[in-house]
Formats: sequence, C-alpha cells, structure tokens
Amino acid sequence: MKNVRAGAKLAAFVLGALLLIPIQWVGLKLNLPYAKKLPIRFHKYLCAIIGIKVVVRGTPFEGACLLASNHNSYLDIPVLGSVKPRLSFVAKKEVAAWPFFGTLARLQQTVFVDRERRTKAVHTANEIHQRIAGGDTLVLFPEGTSSDGNRVLPFKSALMVVAQMAAGGGANAKPLIVQPLSVTYTKLCGMPMGRQFRPYFAWYGDMDLGPHLWEAFTLGPFDVVVEFHEPVTLDHHGDRKKLAAYCEARSAEGVSRALLGEVSSPKLAETAPDPVAIPVLPPVRSPSVPGGEKASLNAE
Repeated sequence: MKNVRAGAKLAAFVLGALLLIPIQWVGLKLNLPYAKKLPIRFHKYLCAIIGIKVVVRGTPFEGACLLASNHNSYLDIPVLGSVKPRLSFVAKKEVAAWPFFGTLARLQQTVFVDRERRTKAVHTANEIHQRIAGGDTLVLFPEGTSSDGNRVLPFKSALMVVAQMAAGGGANAKPLIVQPLSVTYTKLCGMPMGRQFRPYFAWYGDMDLGPHLWEAFTLGPFDVVVEFHEPVTLDHHGDRKKLAAYCEARSAEGVSRALLGEVSSPKLAETAPDPVAIPVLPPVRSPSVPGGEKASLNAE
C-alpha cells in the first residue's frame, strides 16, 4: 500500500513539474510578473503531495535579504520555497547539470557557485548582491554541505562577503540584511521523529538520491519547523567571519529548540496534509561520516 501511495506522489510531482516547466520558462524569457510568484505555489503543491507540514516561527524580513540557513537535504528546497515569495537558492554548479532537478533549479533562478575556483567567489557575490538589490531573497547554506539533521555544522564565511555591499546607491544606499534561519525535521505522523528516524529525511554522506527520495515518498506526513531569527547587517558584527558565527549560533539554537519541542516565537503559518497511518520503517544505512560532498546541494 505504501508503494502505491509513493507512486502516486511521485507521479503527481513529475506531472506538476512537467506542466510548470514550459510556463515558467516563458515567464522568465518574457520577464512576466507571474514568474516570480509561480515557484512558491509550486513548492506549496510539492509540500502537500509529499506530506510536509511546515510550521513557521519568527518573523521573516519583509524585503529582499540574504537568508543563512542550516541544510538537511533536498527537501529543504520545497520547505523554504513554500514560505517566502521571490526566493531563490545558492547551489554548487554541479546541480545545474543534474537531470530534471537541474532544470527546476534554473527555472527558480538559482545562483550556481564554482567551489573549485575560489577566484569566482567575488563574481558570485556580485551576482547574489544584484539579485537582492533587485528585490529577490537568496538562501545560502553556509555549512557547505548537508548534515544528518541532528546538529548544525560550522558556517563558512566565504560568500558572507556579499554583506559588505550596500543595497541601493548614493543617498539611498542601505546595509544588506542577513537573516539567520533554522530548518528542523521534528515529527513523523505526529510523533517526535527522534535521532533514529531523521536520516529518512536528511540526505547526506554517500546516500543515493533516487532510493532516498522514494523512501521519503513512502513515509509521512512529517513536520518541519522553520524559524526566522533576528535579521542583522555586517555593521552589527564587524566582519564576515563574525557574521557567519552569529548566523551559525542562531541557527543551532533554533534547531535545538525545535528538537526539544520548545516554542520561542509565535507560529505564523501552518500547512498540514491529510493524516495517514503510521508506516513501518525499513532499515536505513546511515553513513559514518555526515556531511559528505556527494550530498551537498549548496555552496561554501
């Protein structure tokens, strides 16, 4: 029965994406307003069919900004994409070449980073800055890879250099806003997920994408807590390394609170799928070294 349910979810995902691709492509080519609004609707649709219940805490910054978030898996993409409009991601350049998923990433105007060539960092920072100055919100995963979902890895500061650039020019110039973010997978079928079940949703180490995605489709519903922390500018911390450390600390605090079931800020939004029976979980091989390069969707 669970395989039938998973097959139906996968079919709905693929069909929805195939319908979206030409519409979004035309919207981007012609610079039509709906091209900025369609992704959030698509991500809400994905969360609904997969069975993701997103609980939002804290206050998202109302304008364009850089979001610095911890990273668990590819599921973070529809989760975050469903909570804020005009949102795009910063990802490693290899994602652009992925079949199907690379196309979806390009249609959401993802900024791709060449991690092998550090000299490209300034160019990437300029591109991120231009997008934010143009009204978009960019999500950066400063860990540089995905984790097992039970902890936050150290935040790298390379692309935090974008915070040194002002938004606007002349008398209208303002410091660029950076908002720390926490994403935590907390419940499975309404019950606390626990450390042993989180690898079913976190994608890291040497896990293969296809089997892991299928396994996620067979389970559900599950809860994800997204917490927005106090936004800051580089002026508050002095340099990009201290800014990265601040964002890491806030993200880690948010993950810890969510795992302990604590609520520190008002719940702003919630979307819930229909309840289903609690599944019997098959064994999952958990890699011995979390955060392997193969699992990384993001850029340092």
